Formats: sequence, structure tokens, C-alpha cells
Amino acid sequence: MQIQDLPYPDPGVPDVRSGPRFLWWLGRNQLGGQLTSLAWGLLHFMAVSAQPFCVGFAIEAVIDRSGTRLALAGGLMALFGAATALGDTFLHRAAVTNWITAAARVQQLLARKASQLGSALSRRVAAGEVVAVSTGDVEKIGWFVEGVSRFSAAALTVVFVCAGLVVYQPALGIVVALGLPFVAFAALPLLPRATHRADIQREKAGRATELASDTVAGLRVLRGIGGEELFLDRYRRASQEVRQAAVRSARMWSLISAIQVLLPGLLLIAVVFYGVHLARQGRITVGELVTVYSSVMVLMYPLRHFEEIAMAYSFSRPSAKRAARVLSLERATDAGGSRAADLPRGDLYDPATGLLAPAAALTAVVCGDPDTAGRLADRLGGHPCEDGPSVLLGGVPLDELPLDSARTAVLVQDKDPVLLSGSLRDLFDVPASGEVDTARALTAAQCGDVLDALVQGSLEADGPMDAHITERGRSLSGGQRQRLALARSLFTDPEVLVLDEPTSAVDSHTEARIAEGLRDIRRGRTTIMFTSSPLLLDRADRVVLVHEGLVVATGVHRELLRSEPRYRAVVTRETEEETALDGVLKELHALEHAERLDDDERQEIEESA
Repeated sequence: MQIQDLPYPDPGVPDVRSGPRFLWWLGRNQLGGQLTSLAWGLLHFMAVSAQPFCVGFAIEAVIDRSGTRLALAGGLMALFGAATALGDTFLHRAAVTNWITAAARVQQLLARKASQLGSALSRRVAAGEVVAVSTGDVEKIGWFVEGVSRFSAAALTVVFVCAGLVVYQPALGIVVALGLPFVAFAALPLLPRATHRADIQREKAGRATELASDTVAGLRVLRGIGGEELFLDRYRRASQEVRQAAVRSARMWSLISAIQVLLPGLLLIAVVFYGVHLARQGRITVGELVTVYSSVMVLMYPLRHFEEIAMAYSFSRPSAKRAARVLSLERATDAGGSRAADLPRGDLYDPATGLLAPAAALTAVVCGDPDTAGRLADRLGGHPCEDGPSVLLGGVPLDELPLDSARTAVLVQDKDPVLLSGSLRDLFDVPASGEVDTARALTAAQCGDVLDALVQGSLEADGPMDAHITERGRSLSGGQRQRLALARSLFTDPEVLVLDEPTSAVDSHTEARIAEGLRDIRRGRTTIMFTSSPLLLDRADRVVLVHEGLVVATGVHRELLRSEPRYRAVVTRETEEETALDGVLKELHALEHAERLDDDERQEIEESA
């Protein structure tokens, strides 16, 4: 896989049993790129390691006054220099390709998982964790994946050079062969502690980032209640904890780096001391001493990759663990489906609650618990958070449809819709039936003042559709964001539209106009609203009361308001005490009425007598 071939047609099914298994799965799926990087790495490191032998050969040629051998040594040095440059160039290219393609694979897997789970993802995993995995963690995972091949090439080079030194000069070669493993693995006992400190630092940094994100998101509210300084102090303390943890982590990594410098230096001193002793005894030549000394010096270069792979693994292991935890989440139903991708039509029925939404009608659903309403809305859209009987659309179970078909048939707008940054034209760049144009959808959602606000904030825009929307629409009020999201849903024009509290953040006058526009634009389509607003309920064709997970009453708004106390308590916001008092007053009125009837009957009897 090359960078220009991204994205992957199919990123595959990852092994998410643990972080290390996920890393192994990534490396195995990039075997071709790993072997390519390994080949270029071996060429590069072996060419670098061959230079000391050429230098030793040249010194021997000078001592022997052999011009031919000296020329041959020069030619070999030029050849190995060219091989070094060529190997380094393509090693870097292959390594970066492995890094980017591994990160892209993880991002595709996360995007696919988020698409499959929908709103259930944020209920099961914190949104900040998903963002952390899809941004910083994918880079650390890619770093380890691309570092494996370079480390393998460096390790093989060290083994080959040690074997060559033993053959070339056994006395000094044995010293080098025995000393290099100790140098390479001396820092291993310190890695668990360094990894632990790095994990603590990342955990504290994540909390600080989440606190900063929450503060920015709620800045308008904080200013309203005067809580800016309070949250600033909290973030200041959190950032200081991050700094202290970073210093502790840096101390351990600096100790590891110091060991990686100290031990090779001691090995080099030992080789030089022993080599000079052997040269004075005449057991080795000057050229051999220079060759061995230069080889040990050059081996410090591939040995640095031992420290790098240790750092890469320590940083990528928790990142891979977090990615595996997110990717291990599964839908309560199969996303593939068992039926053809035909879009059914008809009534929408939920067997679990008994909720029936007739086709081509506007049905309002009243729930006393907002969380229950949110879960029921997801169920109606074919995104259940738990196992249970499937919702039926025209008698067809949504669970048996492919996920894309189910989402095309039923669109669910969450109570807290998200607006991505970009132009208003980008916001409406979504799959749609084509029956509803943008202007009509914006008019039905009463977005006139929203367009004016966007145009005023985007002076360079040629028109309202080119106006810029900031990240998550933070420059707009809650009601304005809600109306824009409603207009986007109306523009999509699905067969079934499920709206969860679509007007909770708008004023009553705007809400009344939205209710009329919603009835007009959705005429002939199935619409379900979860709301407790009397303005919306009064304009619904059918109102359903869901209490403790079951449908307990069905009718029209005014009828239910008179006959159903539980419905009246939710819609009018009556407390339990007020409801009980209302019942007592009704009983007293009934008793008084009965007493008056008794008095009238007694008087009639007396008059007739």
C-alpha cells in the first residue's frame, strides 16, 4: 500500500483482544511494507558498517605501499558510500509510508466504528477519548509500526558485524561480541518504570485537555455565572500536575539516554585499551586495530534504534490499548443485515414499548424521562443500545436491513445535534431525496435570523450559503444551532424522520411557526417528535404517552390533557403534590355535587307530598 492509494478499500477486521495484539495485527497487515523497509534498512546499515573495514584495508595498503590495494579500498568506500545514501533515502521513504499507512488504517477503523455505533458511541466511551485516539494515539501507533522494520535491520546488522569481527580479528571481536548485548539491553530494567511515568503524564495531560475543552465549550455559561476564575484555577492546577509528571518522565528517559551514551563509551575504551595492548605485542596490526575501533564507533548508530524502539513501544502500547478498547465496541445488532437493501414503507412499530407511528402522519411522543426518550429515539432509528425486539417499518425488522439502508429509511436527529465547521453549503452537502430544496427547509425551520447572523459574521461571503460556520457552531446560540440542524434534517427528507426535542431551545413564538412549517413540509411523510411542548403536541395527528418504558395512552393533545393525569403532569410540569392536590379537589367537587343532588331530591319529595 502506497500513500497515493489511500484510503484502504477495506481496512480489515482488527485483533482487539489487547494493545500488543492490535499492534501485531497492524504489522502483519503491512508485511509488504515492513519487508521493503527491512531490505532498504539492511542495505543502509550494512553499507555504513562496511566502511571501517574499507578504512582498515586502506591503512594496510598504505603501510604495504600498495597503490592497487589503496585504489581498490577507495573504490569500495565510494561504492559503500553510494549504497549508504541510496539505502538511507529509500529507508526513510519506506518507513514514512509505513507510518502514514498504519495511522490511516487506524483512523479508517475508528471512523467505521463511529459510523456503525452512531450516538451509542458517546454513551459508551467519552468523546474526549475517541478524539485522543483518532489524533495523537494514531501517530504513536504508526511510529512503532514503522520503527519495527528499522530496528530489525539494525539488530541484524549488529549481529552480522559482531560475527564479522570475530572472524576478522578473534581477540578483539570476542570482546565486542560479549560487550554489545550488554550495552544494547542494559536499559531494559528501567523501561517499565519509564513507561509507567509516561502513562501517568499522558493521563494527566488528557484530563487537562478535557478540562480545557469543557471550559472553552462552556465559556459563555461560565461568564454568565462568574465562574471563569474558578475554572482557570482548576486548569492551572491541572497543567502544573502535567508539568511535574512530564519532568519525572523526562528524568527517567534522560537516565536511559545517559546509559546509552556511557556504556558504549566504556566498551570503546575497553576495546582501545585491549587493542593497543595486543598491537604492542604484535598480535594485531594497526589496520586491524583501526578497523575494530571504527566498527565499534559505527555500531553506535544502529544501537540507537534499540532505544528508539523501546520508547516507541512504551508510548504506543497504551495508545494501542485505548484504540483496541474503542474498536472492540460492538453494535447490539449486526450492521450487515440479512435482507436485501430495499427501503420498506409503512407504519413504524416498536414491539418493546408498543409505540405505533402511522405512515404519513405526524406522531408526538411524550416521555417523562429525557434519557428514556433518547434511547427510544435510537431504537426507532435502528440503533439500539441493548438487545431487544427489532423495530418494524412496514412489517420489516430494521435489524435485518443493512445499516446504510436502515439509516436511509429512518433518520434520527439527536437532541444535541452537531454542526461541523465550514460553509452553510457544506452543511447541506448531505444525501437527500431531492424533493425539498434548501430554501424551503430553512424557511420551515425559521432560520431567517440565523442566516443574517452568519452573513454578518462572514463579510467575505458572497451569499448566505457561503457564510462560514465556526467549529460546532459556537458563534450561534443554542436555538440557532438547533434550527439549522432541523433544516438539514428536513432537507434530507427521509421516509421516516425522528426528532428528539427539536425546539427545546427556541422561544414559543418561533416554536409555533416551526410547528406549522414542520406539518407542511413533512406532509405525506412519517414524522415522530419526542417533545413535551404543548405547541407541538397540539399540532400532532397522534400523541403517545410512554410511561416506564411502555405506551400507556394514545389520543390527541387536548383529549389526553383532560383524561390522563400522567400526561398532564408531564406536559404542564405539575409536581406530584400538585397532581395529588388536583385529585383531592376533584373528589371534593364530586362530593359537593352529590350532596347538592341529594338536597334537590329531598326538596322535590317534600313538595310533592
